[in-house]
Amino acid sequence: MSGNKIAAYASDPAKSRGRLFPEPDSNSRSEFQRDRDRVVHSTAFRRLKHKTQVFIYHEGDHYRTRLTHTIEVAQIARTIARKLNINEDLAEVVALAHDLGHPPFGHAGERALADAMAAYGGFDHNAQTLRIVTNLERRYADFNGLNLTWETLEGMVKHNGPMIGLSAPTQGLPYGIAEYCEKNDLHLNSHASLEAQVAAIADDIAYNSHDLDDGVRAGLIEFQDMTSVPVLADCLKNVDACWQDLAPHKRLHEMLRRLISLLVEDVIDETEQKLVSLNLKSAMDIRNAGQIIASFSKPVAEAEHALKIFLRENLYHHEKVDNVMHDASQVVSDLFSRYMGDPSVLPIEWKNEQSPEDDQPRTICDFVAGMTDRFAMLEHARLFDRTPELR
Repeated sequence: MSGNKIAAYASDPAKSRGRLFPEPDSNSRSEFQRDRDRVVHSTAFRRLKHKTQVFIYHEGDHYRTRLTHTIEVAQIARTIARKLNINEDLAEVVALAHDLGHPPFGHAGERALADAMAAYGGFDHNAQTLRIVTNLERRYADFNGLNLTWETLEGMVKHNGPMIGLSAPTQGLPYGIAEYCEKNDLHLNSHASLEAQVAAIADDIAYNSHDLDDGVRAGLIEFQDMTSVPVLADCLKNVDACWQDLAPHKRLHEMLRRLISLLVEDVIDETEQKLVSLNLKSAMDIRNAGQIIASFSKPVAEAEHALKIFLRENLYHHEKVDNVMHDASQVVSDLFSRYMGDPSVLPIEWKNEQSPEDDQPRTICDFVAGMTDRFAMLEHARLFDRTPELR
């Protein structure tokens, strides 16, 4: 935590609603710090090192992976949380855990698993994150999962807002969320803490900036392309006014610094204004405010939306990326189908992993979703005569 006095609307670890399985307090760490440490030491967190952000792991050592993306999100989340005088540790752990449920090959892998599981309850990476931290991590003698605090779990599940209305049924929720809430009600009809909201918007800031960086590094985006996006054009203009003939990599970095600063400072200013105008005095006020509190101002939100459209059109759906992701999606589909058709080819430890409440498709889904890009390719090569090169 910062040296400043924590705000009244911050989440206080001393007032946590606790863990599903009660544990003794720590003498050296707060409850949210313990959550952070459990996430960092988890198997699922280590696997993020070899999971795709935009570019497959073997396409270059300097592209972001899910792990480096996650670290950048956590850094931005802590910065914003510190300025707002809210709990940095809770913002950090939600940021660190937010992508644990992503399968190999990013959104292409998620789409492939969602299609494969359509008849068996579906697949959603956010719900898979909850499943990992409440069941699939097997480290502790007294329980499965990481036994994280209620506030951390709430933040993971609801960081983008309520999942049901005040009187809405839970039908249609991603598999596993409604079932878990029967044991530990995460109040799906309200907003999450301000810390979780900060982690969510830090995610947007991080990937908008670093995906742009990676797109330029890959040669898929040129400086001239960026001038069509007003916020990028303004940042470039500011850089060029300070330095002439700057080396391209330095020009890009200086532009990205300005972009990140603009987005972060706008979130801080807009959030502080909302806290005052809505007279929010407690963490429960945040949850019951009826709107997202950690947000961009309207002009910057519009600029950020234009940037997202630019990235979607010029990077995420670039022909080179689309071709690789089409093949990657096929790898995931092939693996799921092969395991379903012949479960005997599953590794021995996974043949014995099935919980009484889980059926075979869900167990296979858990196995595939947990794979790194590299392991998925190795498994495909083991089980099939031909494997795409993903280049």
